[in-house]
Amino acid sequence: MLMKKIKLSTTVTRAPISLNKEEAKDKLHDLKIQLGKYQNLLYAEGKHSLLIILQGMDASGKDGAIQNVFHSVNPMGCRVIAFKTPSEIENKHDFLWRIHLQTPEKGMIHIFNRSHYEDVTIQKVHKTVSNEVIKQRYNHINNFEKLLKESGTIVLKFYLHISKDKQYERLQERINDPEKMWKHNEQDMKERENWNDYMRAYEEVFEYCSDHAPWHIIPADQNWYKEYLIAKITVDTLKKLKMKFPKL
Repeated sequence: MLMKKIKLSTTVTRAPISLNKEEAKDKLHDLKIQLGKYQNLLYAEGKHSLLIILQGMDASGKDGAIQNVFHSVNPMGCRVIAFKTPSEIENKHDFLWRIHLQTPEKGMIHIFNRSHYEDVTIQKVHKTVSNEVIKQRYNHINNFEKLLKESGTIVLKFYLHISKDKQYERLQERINDPEKMWKHNEQDMKERENWNDYMRAYEEVFEYCSDHAPWHIIPADQNWYKEYLIAKITVDTLKKLKMKFPKL
């Protein structure tokens, strides 16, 4: 089943004007407390696991979301995995091998900072593999996420949708702000030249890789709104599990 086609160029990147920033921040505070409680329950019950996938363009706020949404979660029950360029050993395996190694066991929350979707978006933009291979990978991803779902892992996929102007502003901060200079990477500016190609690559991902874990498109120009949405969706998802503490 294909997801309704999304056009990122016409998809909002900011909060609705009607939403009060301070009220949203207050709700976020309450949501983070709830998230901590649900994570404790998830760990204690040990019947489910949660995989959170964060994708987005450079400077879309993946690191900040992890830090600010999940800081109330017990570190014993949560792991963050950042996927970089595949190593020599990883390249000798199929593209999902390194991903499957990092999926969460029962009771755990794992957060992927980038993921297997790098292996279809980057390759499509830079044409390092054929379109036929890309389509094969879509099928492999769908089967992989189906396997996780059937094994008791809930998969939440968030695309942090930042505008091109806001991204430029944040990348400039990495050049001008001494506290952010460590994040600066000249390649990020070069990749901006491929912006439209990346948007099309992600639009195709949303269309073909949503069968077993639908995508959540998160407006990311305002950090407070981005974090509120991620926290709310995560808490609502855990709440639906109707978990209970084990009895003696």
